[in-house]
Amino acid sequence: MIGIVGYGGYIPRFRIKVEEIAAVWGSNANSIKKGLDVEEKSVPSIDEDTATISVEAALNALKMAGIDPKEIGAIYIGSESHPYAVKPTSTIVGEAIGCSTEYTSADTEFACKAGTAGIQMVMGLIQGDYIKFGLAIGADTAQSKPGDALEYTAAAGGAAFIIGKNGIIAEIEGTYSCSSDTPDFWRRDTIEYPSHGGRFTGIPAYFKHTVSATQGMMNKLGFKPNDFDFVVFHMPNGKFPKRAAKMLGFDFKKLEPGFVVQKIGNTYSGSSLLGLAAILDIAKPGQRILITSYGSGAGSDSFSIKVTDLIEEKRKNANKVQDYIDNREYVTYAHYTRLRRGI
Repeated sequence: MIGIVGYGGYIPRFRIKVEEIAAVWGSNANSIKKGLDVEEKSVPSIDEDTATISVEAALNALKMAGIDPKEIGAIYIGSESHPYAVKPTSTIVGEAIGCSTEYTSADTEFACKAGTAGIQMVMGLIQGDYIKFGLAIGADTAQSKPGDALEYTAAAGGAAFIIGKNGIIAEIEGTYSCSSDTPDFWRRDTIEYPSHGGRFTGIPAYFKHTVSATQGMMNKLGFKPNDFDFVVFHMPNGKFPKRAAKMLGFDFKKLEPGFVVQKIGNTYSGSSLLGLAAILDIAKPGQRILITSYGSGAGSDSFSIKVTDLIEEKRKNANKVQDYIDNREYVTYAHYTRLRRGI
């Protein structure tokens, strides 16, 4: 049995409201909020990046797991905003959290599903008995061109998961993936901001891969929507995951506990994983969770996760995702621009 031994999230405390961004560009805030189903987003401080977010999330995961960081045999960090073009984020995190030098590591990149890809990689190493524990992280400080639709949702945050066979708080029952070359979103090397192809974004990209991976995973394990107590889909906005849930036969009440996008925006590689962490913060032993990530370009990873009896004891002293959501300080657009190094 392979599963989650400990997990942790981190969200910067700064927030900016949709109204604040819309006022600068002369846009109708109510129309944007209705169209995106997002109220505000998280903003990284001037000294926060994917590395610092990953360290905070990893320390929270270690605290819950109760293991020596030197037992970690692999670190994979998924992001599309790694601080360095040539230098791994994973080794920075390994050093900061006290790992030995005897671990394999890499930075992964597949838009917003790079973190779940890291979980799958760690699972393979553990299944083959190559390592005892592995750390997979999804974190981002998402980029957006000023005035672009992405500016209303591109946010910052991340979540870390320690995977192993011992001390499991949630068993990973199975995983299934779907991938294709669908160019809905991209950023070329040396280009500061990403571009997106509007007509490819919805049905051919997000919905095709999210629905296919989720249905494939359920078929593989013989499950139906009623077999799951909670469900998480990648949250590029508030509307897409709701629509995906409806297409697959899930009621919104199963989506709601992990539906963090309205208050923090789209944290890219951290999005679905923060939703999962929020659900694990409240889930009871025996309950089953479905999580499906999505990464532009395009692909989805779907997982079935069943909570064990150990979760209630291990999460007693954990930092909860909701605590980070509630700990917020609003900034003006000028302050936001400064934090994003625009001025």
